[in-house]
Amino acid sequence: MRFPVSIVGAGTAGLITARRLGELGFSPRVYDQKRVLGVPVRASGILSLSGIARLGINYSGCETNRLHGAKIYAGKSVLKVKSKAAIAVVLDRKRLNDACYDQAKAAGAEVITEKRLAGHSLEGMAGRGVLVGADGAVSSVARHFGFGEISRFAVTYKAEYEVEAAESGMVELFFDNRNYPGLFGWTCPNRKDLLEVGVGLYSGNGNARAAFDKLIKTEQIASVIGNRRPVNHGASIIPMRMRKSIVDERRRIMLVGDAAGQVKATTGGGIIFGGSAALMAAEAIARNADSGAPLSNYESEFRGAYGLDLDMHYMINKVYSSMGTKSMEKVVSVMKTLGLDRFLSAYGDMDRPSLILKRFFLRGLAR
Repeated sequence: MRFPVSIVGAGTAGLITARRLGELGFSPRVYDQKRVLGVPVRASGILSLSGIARLGINYSGCETNRLHGAKIYAGKSVLKVKSKAAIAVVLDRKRLNDACYDQAKAAGAEVITEKRLAGHSLEGMAGRGVLVGADGAVSSVARHFGFGEISRFAVTYKAEYEVEAAESGMVELFFDNRNYPGLFGWTCPNRKDLLEVGVGLYSGNGNARAAFDKLIKTEQIASVIGNRRPVNHGASIIPMRMRKSIVDERRRIMLVGDAAGQVKATTGGGIIFGGSAALMAAEAIARNADSGAPLSNYESEFRGAYGLDLDMHYMINKVYSSMGTKSMEKVVSVMKTLGLDRFLSAYGDMDRPSLILKRFFLRGLAR
C-alpha cells in the first residue's frame, strides 16, 4: 500500500527524498514557501566526487570547477594537501537544485511552491501518511512537533568576485579563532574567473559580516580581489550538531538534511550526508508501507552508517576551535613533519574521517 507522503522543503534533501520515493512507487508532494526554488543561494557548492556519486544526481549541467586539494593556513604555518586526481567538484547550487527538481518531477513527485504551512496542516499531513521535514536548520516541522533542539549553529558570510584564483584547483582555508571562532575563512575558485571568499564562525561568537570585512582586508585576499565589488553575497545559518532524535514513530514524522542537523561540523557541508539520509528515509518509508517495518529504522541505519563520521567531524571541530593561533600553528607544523600532508593527499576523504583513520592504520600495518 502506497500511502501519502508529504515533504516540507524543496531543497536538495527534500527533492532527493521525493525522487527516490517516486522511484519506489509513491506519489509524494513537496511543499516550499518560496516562489522560485533554490534562491537566494546561501551555501557553497563544494562536494566530494565520491559522495555526490552515491546520491544518484545527474549534475552534468551544474559543474563549474573541479578541485584537487587545499592550502591550510594557521599563523605562519601552511599545509598543502593536493591530489593528482580531482577529489571534489564545485556545483552551481541553483542549477543543482533545478536538477534535483527535474529528477523528482520525472519520478512522479508533485512540487507545490509559495506554500507556507501552519501547524494544523502539518498535523493533517502526518495523520494521513508520513510527513518528512526537509525545511532547513530552523525547521518549522521540528519546532512544531517538539523535536530536540540543535545544540550548536554556525553563521557564515560569503561573496563572489570576478577574478581568477592563483590556483584554480585549490581551496584556501584560514584558521584563526580570534577572528573566525569555531570555523575558518576561505577562498574557493567557483569558476576559473569567479572566486568565492567567505568566513564561518560559531553563532554567538561574533559577527560574520564583520569577520568577512577583516578577511578581505588582509594582504593575501586584498591583493587578489583589489577594489572589485562582489557579484553575489549573503549570510547563512548552518547546524553544527545532529538532533538527538530525527524520527517520531507515533506521529509518523521524519527529519532529513539540515532539519535533522546532518552536517559536517568541520566545514558546514551538508549535501552529502543530508542526501544520503534522504535516500535512507525513502527506503524506510517503502519498507513501512510494504511490511510495517518501523520508520525509526531510518534513524538507526543512518547513525550506524554515518554517525561515527559526524561525531568525528564534531570532535575535530571542538579541538581546533579551542586552540589559539600559536597552538594551531604548531599542530600544522607537526603534521608537515610527520608527512601527513602527503598521506592526506593520497588517502584523504573529505566526508569520512573514519575511513582516513582506517587507511592510516592499515597502511601502518602493511609496512
